[in-house]
Amino acid sequence: MMMTEQNSQTRKQAQHPMLRRLPLIAIAIVALVGAFTLRDYLSFETLAQNREALLAFRDANYLMTVLVFILAYVVIVGFSLPGATIATLTGGFLFATFPGVLFNVTAATIGATIIFLAARWGLGEKLAARMETSEGKIKAIKDGIDENQWSVLFLIRLVPAVPFFVANLIPALVGVPLHRFVISTFLGIIPGGLVYTSVGAGLSEVFAREETPDLGIIFEPHILLPMLGLAALAALPMVLKHFRKGT
Repeated sequence: MMMTEQNSQTRKQAQHPMLRRLPLIAIAIVALVGAFTLRDYLSFETLAQNREALLAFRDANYLMTVLVFILAYVVIVGFSLPGATIATLTGGFLFATFPGVLFNVTAATIGATIIFLAARWGLGEKLAARMETSEGKIKAIKDGIDENQWSVLFLIRLVPAVPFFVANLIPALVGVPLHRFVISTFLGIIPGGLVYTSVGAGLSEVFAREETPDLGIIFEPHILLPMLGLAALAALPMVLKHFRKGT
């Protein structure tokens, strides 16, 4: 009897790591399937074709439209489905720059938090513990991130070159607290979210000219330079700490 209980506990312990990874595995599977099945539907062309129906539904059911839009955006980001940029444009198109940017940033933050929690629960806690007890360069990197968490979190959000999915995973794998992740994500994606939401707010004119929006606008100097300025401001505490240690 005792041997049976011990075997049962052993099996549970062996299964436990895999169970913890199930949410992350589910996200990866849905993302992979979505990449092949949804990319033709979550597109600018789809938005253009259905714009009148969307506006009519919004005018008749504003609150319902807001709730459905936020839920759809959360699912897109939370499962890393294609179409996050189109969703942001849709937020601006349906709700104007404001409150559209508020809906976009809120939904994106919730979706990002889903990925963060899944990664931390499945891999992050164990990996962070190993990094903490390791030596050499790995421990130095972990200590460097821990000492400058706020700066690093804002940097990876403000620099356009860092993919959104990567910016969700890195904090989970190095043991960043949930509240810091949520706050830095919400505030850090506002500049980029504001740019794309404002582009979405002007889609009526783009549709009228039968054109496509300029999604590369975020790399225009008048947009990119202020964002890099914010990134430099976020990095300033790290620079000051470095010089203080050197003196």
